[in-house]
Amino acid sequence: MTVRRTSVATAALILTLGLTACTSQVGGQANPSQSGSGTSAPTSGSAAGDPGNPFAGLSPCTVLDQVLTGQGFPKAAPTIADAKDTCGASKDTSGNTPGVTVGLSLQAGGNYKDNVTNPEQASDGNVNGRPAVEEREPQHSPGQCAIRFQVKQDSRALLVISSGSDTATACKQVEEIAAKVEPLLPKN
Repeated sequence: MTVRRTSVATAALILTLGLTACTSQVGGQANPSQSGSGTSAPTSGSAAGDPGNPFAGLSPCTVLDQVLTGQGFPKAAPTIADAKDTCGASKDTSGNTPGVTVGLSLQAGGNYKDNVTNPEQASDGNVNGRPAVEEREPQHSPGQCAIRFQVKQDSRALLVISSGSDTATACKQVEEIAAKVEPLLPKN
């Protein structure tokens, strides 16, 4: 039952991080987006035929499956909230090891610094040289960590981990997985 709640929480986290209509600078306050309320940026699934979409033909489920191979995760599945662009996989609690849920969203048309929901817990950095933002406890809940990294000028990958209540461990896990995801994405 705990793992199910974690999966639902992570799906909600990915939806919140990926689709919120705010922009934010790390360490700053969230400000309303400048885009109109009736418009949204194209996503990898909906813009798969768009030659400007760096994720055309790339599945977040395939990427997750490749980087999680041999770690006890089941096959990644599209999330209910954003099935075209976001996939997740959950591993059950085993003994004293908490369950882990991993989500990956490939978002064409989004800046990697957009939608930082907990700016006080965010820091600039990089993933294998790509500009990135790591956010501890993005939904103000222990055991969560997210990394957003730039794929093209206006596209990003968002990787989220939810694992027990140990935020430091979740951040270490998300950093390790992000380093494996990055080489599988289109180059900047």
